[in-house]
Amino acid sequence: MNEYILSILKDIMAIDSPSGYTKEVIEYCQKEAQNLGFETKLTKKGNLQIFVDGQDDYTIGFCAHVDTLGLMVRSIKDDGTLAFTNVGGPIIPTLDGEYCRIMTRNHDVYTGTILSNSPAAHVYKDSKDKERSCDTMHIRLDEVVKTKEDVKKLGIDNGDYIAIEPKTTFTDSGFIKSRFLDDKMSVAILFGVLKYLSQNHIQPQHNLYFMISTFEEVGHGSSYVDSNVDELIAVDMGCIGEDLACSEYDVSICAKDSSGPYDYEITSTFIELAKRENLQYAVDIYPFYSSDVSAALRGGQNIKGALIGPGVHASHGMERTHIQAVENTYRLVLAYIHQGENHE
Repeated sequence: MNEYILSILKDIMAIDSPSGYTKEVIEYCQKEAQNLGFETKLTKKGNLQIFVDGQDDYTIGFCAHVDTLGLMVRSIKDDGTLAFTNVGGPIIPTLDGEYCRIMTRNHDVYTGTILSNSPAAHVYKDSKDKERSCDTMHIRLDEVVKTKEDVKKLGIDNGDYIAIEPKTTFTDSGFIKSRFLDDKMSVAILFGVLKYLSQNHIQPQHNLYFMISTFEEVGHGSSYVDSNVDELIAVDMGCIGEDLACSEYDVSICAKDSSGPYDYEITSTFIELAKRENLQYAVDIYPFYSSDVSAALRGGQNIKGALIGPGVHASHGMERTHIQAVENTYRLVLAYIHQGENHE
């Protein structure tokens, strides 16, 4: 199953999808879900819903988001470079020197490089210590442009999306490194679960509802879910860093984040299942984090919610996880789906 999960990851990483520019990647996900034999439906704002019939009337939801961090053209400068604003919360200093793509409303795509306004060590005294922010950086287009008018002739305008090159790499030692593992890694894991259910012709005890959301990075991804959903599990990245137990090899079980505590019983069940299945796991509290479940609860959904996901290092920068975290997350989702079933 790992091979399938990584193939899905590779495919969706190759489709640029900053928040609000997700139609192409959602079309890919919808086609894949339908190929696996599942009913799908799009919400009005473009989230993908995938339905799996169970044996009773209770519905467990799983959500992961396919939208990523990105940028947008704020203005065109007189010298033909682009000023930009952020979409979501990328760590802006990590973007210095990264390649990008500018997508116009005419469906043309141009390449460029994100640079400091003091980009040359041989010219600018402050090149090494200048602040890196949206206000002190620009995009250099790979086109012969010398003026604002030259850029406008290309069809580039304010409000055009800018996608950052993810640089997805799989190492022989099992590491997966790329921008936007948050949360395309979890989307691929959920497709691994769907593949398992499909190829084994499994009808679960409860109905299953999978939501691939498109606005998580800006705070309202799964604010709406189907009215039949009784509980919603966000499968999103697990954070790694100061005062946290999670590593790149673990499935993270989040007890509380900035939006408050997650459902006590569901979280406890995940912990017990992780122990029972001998999974590498960690329980953590994330002070600067909220999830699609947070959005659903704030949106007034009458659900219980929890949050799990693979440990991801350097979140919102150049991220990295390990295949062990992928396996542990995949197995924990399956254990939760199968909990309480009689396999005698």
